[in-house]
Amino acid sequence: MSINKAQLHCFKAYDIRGKLGEELNEDIAYRIGRAYAQYFRPHQVAIGSDVRLTSESLKKAVTQGLLDCGVNVIDIGLSGTEEIYFTTFYYQLDGGIEITASHNPIDYNGMKLVSQHAKPIDSQQLLAIKRLAEANDVMPALPEKKGQYKQLNIIHDYVTHLLNYINFQNIKRPLKLVINSGNGAAGHVIDAIEKQFKLANLPIEIIKVHHEPNGHFPHGIPNPLLPECRDDTRQAVIEHKADMGIAFDGDFDRCFFFDEQGNFIEGYYIVGLLAESFLLKYPGANIIHDPRLIWNTIDIVKKQGGQAIQSKTGHAFIKQSMREHDAVYGGEMSAHHYFKEFAYCDSGMIPWLLVTELLCLKGLPLSQLVKERIHAYPVSGEINRMVTNPQQIINRVKQHFLSHAITVDMTDGLSMHFDHWRFNLRLSNTEPLIRLNVEAIADKDLMQDKTALLLSLFEEKNGNVEQG
Repeated sequence: MSINKAQLHCFKAYDIRGKLGEELNEDIAYRIGRAYAQYFRPHQVAIGSDVRLTSESLKKAVTQGLLDCGVNVIDIGLSGTEEIYFTTFYYQLDGGIEITASHNPIDYNGMKLVSQHAKPIDSQQLLAIKRLAEANDVMPALPEKKGQYKQLNIIHDYVTHLLNYINFQNIKRPLKLVINSGNGAAGHVIDAIEKQFKLANLPIEIIKVHHEPNGHFPHGIPNPLLPECRDDTRQAVIEHKADMGIAFDGDFDRCFFFDEQGNFIEGYYIVGLLAESFLLKYPGANIIHDPRLIWNTIDIVKKQGGQAIQSKTGHAFIKQSMREHDAVYGGEMSAHHYFKEFAYCDSGMIPWLLVTELLCLKGLPLSQLVKERIHAYPVSGEINRMVTNPQQIINRVKQHFLSHAITVDMTDGLSMHFDHWRFNLRLSNTEPLIRLNVEAIADKDLMQDKTALLLSLFEEKNGNVEQG
């Protein structure tokens, strides 16, 4: 199928993702590079790519588009998204572009764009770049004014920065960690961190699973948010009697945890753990959280003397709120964690380092660190349903519960709060999905009953609803 050059469909709400050949190819990538250069007028831009088989060729096309417009390009090679964030803010560049489709299907690819200080591109900026790429009338620079290209190995500076988040003096307890890179881009960073651990004689053993980068993804696209993608990490934790399991998605901007029994820990409870950790170091600090699941985070932050501040879901909103409130940490239940000292960006590496340090400081297994919180605020986990009439379903659910609700919040989807339970129901920004999260106060049966009731309302008068 030929790509319609009049309109580009790979531009989404806050990034670029498209099916290869139908929505994205090297010509489109070249045009995006030129459009980025025309819009931002940058002097130097960082570029990197994940392990997908088409990422290198797309990176070269974007690079050529930038160079042809007089932009100097710093190529950091195989990288995760956060390495582009780091390169942009640490070396004070004018922007960054990561070629990645993260956890999308194997026949997709995409790009994540940032501007100075690793600030996310907002929807209006992305729309402007889209229009420039569609118009495709950017004047190339004269040969003598074309940009300069160079490669840069950032791993030493990057890992040094990561390790500043923990105190090696606290790592005294022997720990065995299973780390599953999912054949994505994380492996080289894990190797570099492991090397520093050994040089410091820290008692940490790392068991590597699906460690080598492989764009064929022989064990499936890495996305541990899906239950079917967790077995390999779980089994490795049990087999090696590890203290903790860690798994990443393809560009490792998300980090997922398993306790010493191989049980998957919902990202919601990790947000609470990290919020507590930061408030011990920064008393009274602001903590940002998303609206899908909130009670556990609010409870912990309040008890630690901090201020919990709600933001709309999504990295662009979280990062904006982080900057507005000068928050030290922000967390989403989807396993995105944001850090002030990381230019308010999300990192998949910093969380597991912090939890490793916390295991040593507390002297308890991970299951015990979260057990009380799981009991206090049981959750459904995010339930996705592919539907044909999402707005009708949201309206139906709202009307069903309206007379009993204590509060109704439409800031980000539909949130309704009752005496001992609450839920958030929202549309996906990128797919025909509806997403449900339910939580209760110390009553797992109540949470499960209300979840079942909500799901039955999805089915009513809608014969085309399927499991997402």
